[in-house]
Amino acid sequence: MGKAMSKSQIASHFADKFGLKKKVVVEFFEELCNVAYKEAPNQFTIPGIGKLVLVDRKARIGRNPATGETIQIPAKKVVKFKVAKAAKDAILGKK
Repeated sequence: MGKAMSKSQIASHFADKFGLKKKVVVEFFEELCNVAYKEAPNQFTIPGIGKLVLVDRKARIGRNPATGETIQIPAKKVVKFKVAKAAKDAILGKK
């Protein structure tokens, strides 16, 4: 497995691909993130990649792994990312 691309490398790739300045590409990605954070409670979809979803997690009983003591875990909201089928098929190949 190779090394993950850095933010700078991703910006350079898009800048070269579309003939833009790297600064413009970085600003685009920052604005994409801002919109995603703002719209996550309503689901934010990036076509072909996946979507951010806000999910209510129920209260439950858990166990402290160190002591084995049972504890009450309160209900909370969590952010999940659901990968699109197109992304799964492109990365893993079709079955």
